Amino acid sequence: MEPDFGGLRVAALESRRASDMARLIEKHNGLAYVSPSMREVPIEPNRPAIDFAYRVITGEITYVIIMTGVGFRQLIKAIERHVDTQQFLDSLSDITTVCRGPKPVAVMREFGLKPTHRVAEPNTWRELLQLVDNVAPVENQTVGLQEYGVSNTSLVAGLEARGGKVVPLRVYAWDFPEDTAPLEQNVRAISEGGRDVLLLTSGHQVVNMLRMADQMQLTDRLRGRLRAMVVASIGPTTTNMLQECDLTADFEPEHPKMGHLVVEAAKRCRGLAEYKKVNTVMDPKTGQPQQHPSVDSLFMRACRGESTDRTPIWLMRQAGRYMQEYREVRARQSFLELCKKPALCSEVMCTAVERLGVDAAIIFSDLLPILEPMGFDLEFVKGDGPVIHNPLREPADIDRVREVEDVDCLDFVIETVRQTRADLPSHLPLIGFAGSPFTLASYAIEGGGSRQYAYTKRLMYGDSGAWDVLMQRLSRSVVRYLNAQIAAGAQCVQLFDSWAGCLNPQDYSQFVLPYMKQIFEGLTPGVPVINFATGNPELLPLLRGDRRTVVGIDWRIPLDAAWQRVGYDRPVQGNLDPTVLLGEPEIIRQRAGEVLRQAGNRPGHIFNLGHGVLQQTPVENVIALVEYVKATSGAG
Repeated sequence: MEPDFGGLRVAALESRRASDMARLIEKHNGLAYVSPSMREVPIEPNRPAIDFAYRVITGEITYVIIMTGVGFRQLIKAIERHVDTQQFLDSLSDITTVCRGPKPVAVMREFGLKPTHRVAEPNTWRELLQLVDNVAPVENQTVGLQEYGVSNTSLVAGLEARGGKVVPLRVYAWDFPEDTAPLEQNVRAISEGGRDVLLLTSGHQVVNMLRMADQMQLTDRLRGRLRAMVVASIGPTTTNMLQECDLTADFEPEHPKMGHLVVEAAKRCRGLAEYKKVNTVMDPKTGQPQQHPSVDSLFMRACRGESTDRTPIWLMRQAGRYMQEYREVRARQSFLELCKKPALCSEVMCTAVERLGVDAAIIFSDLLPILEPMGFDLEFVKGDGPVIHNPLREPADIDRVREVEDVDCLDFVIETVRQTRADLPSHLPLIGFAGSPFTLASYAIEGGGSRQYAYTKRLMYGDSGAWDVLMQRLSRSVVRYLNAQIAAGAQCVQLFDSWAGCLNPQDYSQFVLPYMKQIFEGLTPGVPVINFATGNPELLPLLRGDRRTVVGIDWRIPLDAAWQRVGYDRPVQGNLDPTVLLGEPEIIRQRAGEVLRQAGNRPGHIFNLGHGVLQQTPVENVIALVEYVKATSGAG
């Protein structure tokens, strides 16, 4: 995907490189509104700096951490008329010195010094403490800490917890720029909804923006609008400052550099802006934007790994042939015809959600309609399921696979999302979905379901180039498809890899995982993704995706063993055997209770089946399951 802001109004608060920032934004088709937000103001006279230098020279301070290049230069300037500067520098060369990043290293080099250690990227206080733990202990040391702006209480506490006696030193403060008019204009425009994106390259920009809003009596309006905007942070330190100010960053670039920030923002912001727009409602009393009510639902909180009062529950295939209401609608048209009627798709799902009392809805559709615009002749045959009448059998057949460049060809699915979101109660989240590229490729190659997947594996093993072309086209198409569903109102998306269980971990790692990573990288930031692959529990550690991923678990492995394999830092979904719902109420309660006990009250568990509801399932049994989970579950 080419980086393109698409004419979005992009605010930035960069000071030193304001012109570079504006140029980069405009290069990628954004409307740039760059307002310097701060300037470094030396603390003069700085008696603490002079005292700090003497304590280094006399050997009282035995370990020095330099946080910024500007700060080190200001330190030298503050002491040069009061202390023998060369003696201070010589003393520094004899003790342990740690630089937070490349800029303080470069400035120390100007004065003929080389630090003992340099903190690894992304150069935050967390990496600094890791360095302390691994190679540069502070126990029983008096640690001089050159700070910048406000004190980093987390870093100070971390150093003290490791046995260091911290001597903090501030050598400059962050004040407003001399000309505050551009900053005032940006603050006012953000407060009035006149900006779409905010790019932040420093935590202090956040502080000064809020200070200015306070002076202008616009704090509440600014905060409300920021929640409806796309906010991009250059890295963890800036993100932490946002969090401390009760604000949220939508994403960080892979590398904490200004150029990377702008390029990734240009790639992601249009879809994310649409998602924010759909998931923002206006408070009728204040007229200010607020997050969609479903964002704080039990399901969404569990997706984020947060504690919930009880375990949320929804079921795959919760609107299906086991329900009389669905069968009545389905009798009037084929399955594919039903999938192409958004109003009916919404009706059958909303009916199921209301009757079952579940905590989330999933759009009514199928995995395979995406294959039609890619050039495949798809039919759902009674008794046989989906059939592809023109399957891929030879590497040359890949040439006729068309990538989905424009999701207008799937507008009936996107409209199903909009319609279902509009018809659902606002507090219930809506899940969009797509097939994963391996499962889609298997259908396209086999022409339907299979036991051995011989044709698929023959292409996979026999022609890696053709396989890569096919998987790349499928992956990019899935990203566009899911991002369109998100922009239309889906709060979460699920990837179904129904046939991945035919692979061993080595083959999955080589032939599938790289394309799954591309999907996670391309999906709208911050939107939870449920990654569900069935058939082989050995694949579970490979399904972790990125940090917003929920791992779906089928019924072939106990939930506690599965969660341990996945890692407790990821939420999980599952995993009652669907056939249990064919049994008596007592066995249903017993087996559901086992799943809940195996979850161990850990936050981040979403109750579901290990696959979809079976056609033969009595509706009363499904309702009983939902009621049991809602009545007996709880999370820590």
